[in-house]
Amino acid sequence: MVTGAQSTTTDEASSSDPVACGLGTPSNAFLRGINEEFARRHLILGVVREPADVLLVATSTRPAIPHNCATRLGGEWVTTTVDAEGLARAIDAAYAHCASQDLKSEVDSESDVVASIIADSEHDLLNTQGKGPIVRLVDALLFEAIGHGASDVHVQPLADRTLVRERVDGALRTTREVGAQFARPLVSRIKVMGRMDVAEHRLPQDGRATVTIGENREPGERGQRTVDLRISTLPTAYGERAVLRLLEADSAGTLGSFEALGMPERERQAFVSCVTRSSGIVLSTGPTGSGKTTTLYTTLRWIATRSAADLNVMTIEDPIEYELSSDGVAISQAQVNTKKGVTFATGLRHILRQDPDVIMVGEIRDEETAGIAIQASLTGHLVLSTLHTNDAATAITRLVDLGVEPYLVSASLSASLAQRLVRRVHADCQGLGCERCLGTGFRGRVGLFELLVVDEAMREAIGRGATAQRLRALSRTAGTRSLRDIASDFIASGVTTETEVCRVLGQVNTPAALSARSVEVDS
Repeated sequence: MVTGAQSTTTDEASSSDPVACGLGTPSNAFLRGINEEFARRHLILGVVREPADVLLVATSTRPAIPHNCATRLGGEWVTTTVDAEGLARAIDAAYAHCASQDLKSEVDSESDVVASIIADSEHDLLNTQGKGPIVRLVDALLFEAIGHGASDVHVQPLADRTLVRERVDGALRTTREVGAQFARPLVSRIKVMGRMDVAEHRLPQDGRATVTIGENREPGERGQRTVDLRISTLPTAYGERAVLRLLEADSAGTLGSFEALGMPERERQAFVSCVTRSSGIVLSTGPTGSGKTTTLYTTLRWIATRSAADLNVMTIEDPIEYELSSDGVAISQAQVNTKKGVTFATGLRHILRQDPDVIMVGEIRDEETAGIAIQASLTGHLVLSTLHTNDAATAITRLVDLGVEPYLVSASLSASLAQRLVRRVHADCQGLGCERCLGTGFRGRVGLFELLVVDEAMREAIGRGATAQRLRALSRTAGTRSLRDIASDFIASGVTTETEVCRVLGQVNTPAALSARSVEVDS
């Protein structure tokens, strides 16, 4: 059986060739003499066997195909039959590696910054010594992105070029453009890292990988950073694109306090009051990338640390982004696995049999999960979860839209916390732009929080099926400050800018206008 990207025998291909297979190293003569599409269609690959140096054709097709290849290439070839699936992987990896060798000169000429990173032995990203150019290029791009504090890296093929983009502090920016021919070998390398099917180009795929980066944490002290990669590929009109989510493996240990998240004292005290109750549901709402999970993780660690071993804290997540159990904090985390029948609903059911006190449900997506979460909160459990809604009041009507009876929402919901993330003005350059903030004038992000606490008037309105607009007006009467109100305070204190708030909330030009429009919309 051909095993693809595992063996590393030495031959006419590079000694660091990642596609050397169990039958030998893929033959350069074959790769350059036989069209890739032909090899794929007929499942055929030429290899070199050590130590006898006998050329082989590994195939699972009819005899005429290897005969025609031998005639075209010349020389003496021996035929053998192997597993089709493994061979398909080896063919894809072999041609991708061959393409990377052809692109070596272009990589060196087009990527001056990347080349300098590769040459910097201090950073030693994934030990680049002896690796092929595409492997080193991917490693260097990852090192560069991590150094910038990026949360995601995009490899996007277009008709005439390939874009490499990073999302830093929520804003996506292009870091470099390379030739269109780079797209396929770059994505193939990323798929190999994520243990994905490199022979499959027509279907989306997901994968995971972990990389370790050497760096100097303290003067004279050698340290390491471990980064988890969540990889997603998607076929597009110009080839597969890949997105890598970067997650620091030890970031859970550095989760800050509510104050570090940017939660004002008034909202923090009210929120803490809600999450110290023994039952009820507390929701964190907002669009993707608004910091909901970070807020819930911070809350869970606060609860577990404060209660020591007195509470049984459990989660069901998709995926588990950070491992929370450290420094004496005991939290059990479970992950959704739809292939094995573990959904949020089924996982939550099983968690309820584990005698939990506090439960975090990564996301309420459907009626079944919402119903179980409601029942759990009504039977003496504190439930934390997220919803994708625009504001705190809409989260309440969203539960009703999912099929939960209004009287059950009224009886179970303790609070709804809407949030957004805005970039902080970089203090060192005072927003003028410098090398450390990549010329943006911003570094890091801070949260905007709108906390709706469900009081008796609110419960009565929810039970009657009140609209989101009515609930929003009631919350304002009770003293709830909107996202725009909090943003206005941050602008006035110089934490962020009007332009940044407008980018995130789609609103206004001045702090005064923020509050004025807020009252106008909510009244």
